[in-house]
Amino acid sequence: MGNFRQSPWWFSALNKSWSGTYFMGTEIRLEKNDLIRRARKITGLQDLGRDFDDGPLERLLRAANEEARLHPIGRFITRERFVSLLSIRLRAEYYFKKYPHILEQELYPAWIIVGLQRTGTTKLQRLLAEDPDHRVIPSWEVINPVPINLNLYDLTRVHQVTRSPGCPTYPHPNDKRIAIANTSVKALKFMSPGFFAVHPIDAMAPEEDILMLDVSFMSTTPEAMMHVPSYAEWLEKTDQSQAYAYSVKLLKFMQWIKPAKRWVLKTPHHLEFPDLIEKHFGEVHFLWPHRNVNESVPSFISMVVYNRMIFSNHVDEREVASHWVKKVGYMLSKALEYRNKNENDAKFTDINYKRFITDSAGELANIYKQNGGLTSELLELFKQHETRHPHQKHGVHEYSLADFGLTETDIALQTTAYLKFFTELYGSNQAKKIQ
Repeated sequence: MGNFRQSPWWFSALNKSWSGTYFMGTEIRLEKNDLIRRARKITGLQDLGRDFDDGPLERLLRAANEEARLHPIGRFITRERFVSLLSIRLRAEYYFKKYPHILEQELYPAWIIVGLQRTGTTKLQRLLAEDPDHRVIPSWEVINPVPINLNLYDLTRVHQVTRSPGCPTYPHPNDKRIAIANTSVKALKFMSPGFFAVHPIDAMAPEEDILMLDVSFMSTTPEAMMHVPSYAEWLEKTDQSQAYAYSVKLLKFMQWIKPAKRWVLKTPHHLEFPDLIEKHFGEVHFLWPHRNVNESVPSFISMVVYNRMIFSNHVDEREVASHWVKKVGYMLSKALEYRNKNENDAKFTDINYKRFITDSAGELANIYKQNGGLTSELLELFKQHETRHPHQKHGVHEYSLADFGLTETDIALQTTAYLKFFTELYGSNQAKKIQ
């Protein structure tokens, strides 16, 4: 696993010295009322909205406190992140009250990238972001989808049919969010040298919209960061409509402040909930990249192991593998169940991972059949992007099934339906080439 399993010496030393002072009362509190109080103090706002449900937050906190075995830095990061999510909600409600017309608009049509982790979804979204008709959420904006400076933007302006820019300059030069995101990227590089070979992070590049669901404390993000099995089990059995409904409200805010013609969103989380996507988002088309699960699954598990090390000294690779192999199988089965209903298959475009990585033009042309075809101008923009961002720009991500005590049989047992679909989609000979 190379250096992805390593922590800098200072990181371990700080955790050890900090935990040694717990008897002095230095342990970070993770308690609902304290987090809400902090968020209200930071923002100067009180209203979390009539649709705020603190139940998911309470369940997540219980699991974090009782199961995750967070080290001091992990507790600190978790507290700051949860306070930030609550602060986003407070600021959003401020804007929704001041500019109620924002929520009256229809959400743009959307292309939703729903491939499993490590199947080229990041590359695909970042390429599609080059299309000037597309609205994506850059990392700096997904971390803080609502401006921190409450009066920085005047959103009274009514958009024309042409969807001219809602704000003449966006982001505003005094918008604090980009600086915050750049600091976060630097901190990650400092805490974990080498991680960018696993997942390249750029404050200005598109990122997963799963963070819109995090604002309701209902997403798979926590189980990718921490050992929270009780929360994960509860989440899988719980209707997540409220989280999707609120994410739409945030997307409406973002498209108002910066208009476009189509959303391009992505997160593997959506594989589990295409029915909720269709219900709450309206006009959608799903883009599903496919890669050999014996490559994508261990690649993602290695990233989860790294993520969890940022929060805890007690990371069991085999437990992570067991949890996520089952989770991946469940997500795939839910997506296929939806796809096989009625005429839903027509709502999907499939992308061959190997072809996409080696020669993206053909796969992009297939996608743009949904939009009148791929123009030469767009193709040139895509080529320029790939020249600036070559594959494995940040290094090679090394991993293997054996790192996690896994075999191909273990994965096959959990992904039987998908493997059958995969072979039927490409044919046995084509499937072997992809593998």
